[in-house]
Amino acid sequence: MKRVAMLLGVLLVGAEAHADTFYEGKSITLVTSTGPGGTYDVGARAIARFMPKYIPGKPNMVVQNMPGGGNMLATNYMYAIAPKDGTAIAVVNNAIPFQQTVKGPGVRYDATKFNWLGSTGAKNSAIFVWSSNPVKSIADVLNNEVTIGGTGAGSSLVVYPTAMNNVLNTKFKVVIGYKSSEDIALAMQRGEVEARVLAYSSLMATHPEWIKENKVRFLVQVGIKRDKDLPDVPLMTELTKTEEEREILNLISLPVPLGQAYLAPPGTPADRVNTLRKAFDATMADVDFRAEAARLQLDLDPMTAEEVTAVVNDTLSTPP
Repeated sequence: MKRVAMLLGVLLVGAEAHADTFYEGKSITLVTSTGPGGTYDVGARAIARFMPKYIPGKPNMVVQNMPGGGNMLATNYMYAIAPKDGTAIAVVNNAIPFQQTVKGPGVRYDATKFNWLGSTGAKNSAIFVWSSNPVKSIADVLNNEVTIGGTGAGSSLVVYPTAMNNVLNTKFKVVIGYKSSEDIALAMQRGEVEARVLAYSSLMATHPEWIKENKVRFLVQVGIKRDKDLPDVPLMTELTKTEEEREILNLISLPVPLGQAYLAPPGTPADRVNTLRKAFDATMADVDFRAEAARLQLDLDPMTAEEVTAVVNDTLSTPP
């Protein structure tokens, strides 16, 4: 038994040494499934500045925006096309495991096979309207049509209002086709759409003046429990009238605790996955990174790879 343990120790040390030399002179591409300007993009660029110092060999890290298909383009790319040698990682939308569960359009991946690295933390999504809109509460959307902006069918920006229409009979008119979160923000300001989906903390990071000047009104939020910043805004699941409705909307709410989750492709060597996971955790604990995140008004409540994997598996084990 002692000889087996010694052999295992030698193998592990060898794997670590291999990872230590691999990244020297290399560049890592960090793909974000969204366009530039939103919190996914801002957070990824902050991580790209700090994470390399915790990777042996200190490789360069470059952010590549890959919006499209409601986050499906980047997710499918990471599953089937991205390099599987540890030089490609990504941050994807938290609705990705849910889309696989319900066999959503465009799903060509198995979320259980990704090598999850961790998450910057959970935050509820919320639907809000421009303050000039006569709608005062989510109850008003049962009788009044509200135009809401979305990217692609697989995005939570589209999934949440569509689910509420189908289950709760709200009258959101979903307009699909915007390339990024910031494009929807511009559309709201131009009056093209009246509402959108975004986390409170993300809105504070990108357009804090909208909250400070009361330009928007929050109608409903999506999550497991109410956001501390939105204590009086109801959860989507609190609006249900039957157990079946509650189960459906609870399923849709399950991925929210994923927050902004980071991954490496299937097939990435285990030692490099281990190196990337350690570097991600170290970045989340880095004092300077946390100060930068605070300056950028990015909410941090980090999750480990094990915690993220557990959420993904729980979502995908939902009975038909």
